[in-house]
Amino acid sequence: MIEVKVYYDRAGKSLTVWFGNPQDEHICQETGNEVVLMKDKAGQVIGFEKLNFLGTTPQPIRIAFETAEV
Repeated sequence: MIEVKVYYDRAGKSLTVWFGNPQDEHICQETGNEVVLMKDKAGQVIGFEKLNFLGTTPQPIRIAFETAEV
């Protein structure tokens, strides 16, 4: 089973999602629309960060994932 870590920084207004080991982060790539991809040394995306994310709703944040075998 894959573990997914989700962090919301209210003060920094960012939502960070890791589906790989954060310690393996080697490089970040801005994609536009205030999204940053975190990649490992092999160039595989291991997480992303959404900047200026305003989680003002008291409702839980719902995130859906789709997996594919490579």
